[in-house]
Amino acid sequence: MNDLPVTLDQLTARLESLEQRIDHLEHPASAVTKPAVASAHPSGDAPSTVQTAGLFPILGRAMLGIAGAYVLRAVAESAALPRIAVAAIAIAYALAWMVWAARVKAAGLSSVIYAGTSALIFIPMVWELTLSFGVLTPSAAAAILGVFVLSATALAWLRNLSPVFWIANLAAAIAALALSIATREFVPFLALLLLMALVAEVASVRNRARALRYFLAAVADLAIWGYLFIYSGPPSARVDYPTLSLASLLAPACLLFLLYAASIAFRTVLLRPTVSVFEILQSATSFALVAFSVLSFTPQSGSIVLGQLFLGVLCLLLAAACYGLVFTVARGADAGRNTQVFAAFATGFLICGSLLSLPLIPLALTLSLAAIAATLLGVRLNRLTGQVHGLVLVTTAAIASGLIDYDFHSLAGTLPATFSPATGVAAVCALVCYAVVKAVPGEARVRQSLRLIPAAIAACTLAALLMQGILALVALHIVTGVHHVAFLRTFSVCAVALALAYAGVRMRRPELIQITYAALAFVAAKLIFEDLRHGHFEFIAASIFLFAISLMIVPRLSRMGQTI
Repeated sequence: MNDLPVTLDQLTARLESLEQRIDHLEHPASAVTKPAVASAHPSGDAPSTVQTAGLFPILGRAMLGIAGAYVLRAVAESAALPRIAVAAIAIAYALAWMVWAARVKAAGLSSVIYAGTSALIFIPMVWELTLSFGVLTPSAAAAILGVFVLSATALAWLRNLSPVFWIANLAAAIAALALSIATREFVPFLALLLLMALVAEVASVRNRARALRYFLAAVADLAIWGYLFIYSGPPSARVDYPTLSLASLLAPACLLFLLYAASIAFRTVLLRPTVSVFEILQSATSFALVAFSVLSFTPQSGSIVLGQLFLGVLCLLLAAACYGLVFTVARGADAGRNTQVFAAFATGFLICGSLLSLPLIPLALTLSLAAIAATLLGVRLNRLTGQVHGLVLVTTAAIASGLIDYDFHSLAGTLPATFSPATGVAAVCALVCYAVVKAVPGEARVRQSLRLIPAAIAACTLAALLMQGILALVALHIVTGVHHVAFLRTFSVCAVALALAYAGVRMRRPELIQITYAALAFVAAKLIFEDLRHGHFEFIAASIFLFAISLMIVPRLSRMGQTI
């Protein structure tokens, strides 16, 4: 019994041997070819050995190419030939390596190595010909770098060789950024970077090296920011830099923004993709560079008003374009992000353009009408986005028109406070925007909060107008003092708070109850910091009486609203 496992193992081995013999008899061809296949790779290291053996010749050719570049460097230094001739030969030599990288039959590692060899030859050569030998001017160096990039792009485009495209653009972008700093000539190299960004955008539309656009956009942003930073400083800090005209100072940022704005519009109108996070951030960054350049350089040229007007009109035109995209191509259930992005851009451009280019009354009227339109559209389409934009616009109108300042000075600050037509327009706008958004039972707190700010603006304005009206009537009969103002403020706020509490209960508007409690908290703070400090005893007692009555009535009204 102890030998049973051993016997079973032996029987199993014999059965496997018999099966193999029968298989060989039934398939004699496979029996012959299998040893041949096995002998083709006698060890597991054979494939890696073959790959390594193929890599070494490629690296050897690349090293020979770099050695040839050093020969040309020595010829240029020895002045055996005119340096301009050596420069032409060196440029052709480096481009030949790029042609080889694009034309090699087995595209892959060999293309990467040959393209890297071309870049290692070309970039140091342009650097030395520009800085060490002085053969190339900065403009010529930028032009030669452009020829290098365009040639590599054309060669890589035919066979969709992304590594060749990447290497050429990566090397040229870094070289352009470094040469702009070393030569202190920004304009030609910024033009080159903008050209490269344009080519990258075109390539990404054709699904070629799409990630390259991120890198080139970052390099262009960095170069233009450095350019603006240097030239926006005092002239004594940039003695070594050339003097530029206003057009040269404004053009790079404007062209960068125009490039990416046109790219987003083209993609949205024709290709209909979803706007990416990169496109949103890049558009905002490039527009910020435009605004910074206009606001920095127009005062230096004595045209600050003209510069602000130009930027304001540009913003208004962009707002109109974005609104056009919202109502045309960026519509439908599948364009949610596009609609939100273009609507947000349009609102931001409208606010900036109005603030920069419009006088006070047209400014308040424009923002107020836009706020009412956005709110009505959001209510009609049941879109929270439109109501949010209306809230932003009505808040901006209240601040820009001076309505917030008027309410503050009437209820807490120093008098007098002037109620102008612009503040009246903003107050009516806040009231209309609050009235058109209807309360729905059981709605989310987010939608309730959208009505809270317009209601608060309208309530504060109502209290301020009531206080100013009563104060004007009192001033006709007596000479008013600080204690009169303090009491009238308490009376106005408490009266408006009670009215809001009653209206909130009757119209089922919970946000009005919230504003009522905020008003009572404001009155409590005002009693401590104003009435008790500046009021007479009889006026202090009257203010406390009004506050106490309000504290008793408001909670009762609130409980009544919960039971209705």
